[in-house]
Amino acid sequence: MAEAAQATPSVASRQESHSYLVFLLQVSRPGLWSTTALFYLMPLGHADFLHSGKLWLGLFFVLFPLGLVLYGVNDIVDAETDALNPRKGTFLFGSRGAREQLAALRWLIAVVQIPFLVAFYFFIGPRILWWYGLLLLAVGLYNAPGIALKGRPPFDVLIQASYLLVFVLSSWLNNAAQLPWQTFLFGAMFAMHSHIFGEVMDIEPDRLSGRRTTATSIGRVRAKILIAVFLCVESTLVAIYFWDWVITGFVAFGALWFLIDATLLWKNRAYRPREMRLFLWGWNAAALLGMLWNWTHGTLTHVVSAAGLRR
Repeated sequence: MAEAAQATPSVASRQESHSYLVFLLQVSRPGLWSTTALFYLMPLGHADFLHSGKLWLGLFFVLFPLGLVLYGVNDIVDAETDALNPRKGTFLFGSRGAREQLAALRWLIAVVQIPFLVAFYFFIGPRILWWYGLLLLAVGLYNAPGIALKGRPPFDVLIQASYLLVFVLSSWLNNAAQLPWQTFLFGAMFAMHSHIFGEVMDIEPDRLSGRRTTATSIGRVRAKILIAVFLCVESTLVAIYFWDWVITGFVAFGALWFLIDATLLWKNRAYRPREMRLFLWGWNAAALLGMLWNWTHGTLTHVVSAAGLRR
């Protein structure tokens, strides 16, 4: 009996540690890891994955420590809203932390950044301080009380262009050329339409909590049509500047899908949780295919001239 009594605190401690690790993984949004990895790898084209420690260091950083910054602060600020959101508390859609977990998260976000800041300063130099400054500015503008662009359409969508910092970090860390402005524009629009899609799935909990977003302001159908417009522009950019008909066709199909969704299928009906999970799994599959295509072709790393030559 005495041994059992002594073992119980140990078991409880292990269970608590496991629960917190699960929480941290959920905070970093594994459901979005493939998209983040796609952004990180896009400047690298046919990179040598096996022999580049810096590449793996940066990849791990953008998936987990950077995820803690981008989404952890959001989870702390949105604790009450997330409690109303049925898709939270999962690896696909993010955490729904207890008060104690969120309180500890504040410090962990900062502590986890320190070794990476030191490593990046060694590899990149003082430029990384500007990079971190812009990152923290974007996170602050998005979440800070009194500013909170997350509740100020259309700035809730426009601020998503800050994801382009991943392009910049990847190029610096891996000694790759910065992507052309056309790819930056494509990436910004991709991040924006992705965010609107998330807002479409969150219309009900956002309205319950009183948050105003682009999707709650213009409605579900118009938000889907807006996504289709973004995708049409992205498809046109790829066709004109990169001559990649596979990406052009894939993105154009996405635009057509959202138009059909808005006018014939779901229309103004909310997605069910099972449908949301299915959509996100499909999204991840598309991102993985995008990574493979980028590694084999590197299309978006160079603009194609009118003569069909890369420059």
